[in-house]
Amino acid sequence: QVQLVESGGGLVQPGGSLRLSCAASGIIFSIYHMGWYRQAPGKQRELVARITNGGTANYADSVKGRFTISRDDAKNLVYLQINSLRPEDTAVYSCNAALGAQSHWGQGTQVTVSS
Repeated sequence: QVQLVESGGGLVQPGGSLRLSCAASGIIFSIYHMGWYRQAPGKQRELVARITNGGTANYADSVKGRFTISRDDAKNLVYLQINSLRPEDTAVYSCNAALGAQSHWGQGTQVTVSS
């Protein structure tokens, strides 16, 4: 019943922007902490941005100032606004919903930054 569906990825040139979306169903969205993770080929999955159920956001140092996470609890949506994209941002970006021992993942959306 739990479903997280990401969208908004694609191919973009360096310096460009994207907005990723994650639509959640099957959970009480407003009480879950939400996060965006990414995994590049040959690298470990890393947390890039997190927003708590109280609206507190945290970011990896590598994306601070360029990425913004936000949530719309009325629509069960979490967003990741990505600006000033760099080739090293290329990865599969996945949405996560967590509450205590509960953790749910979306299928991921590909972001490719290339000229």
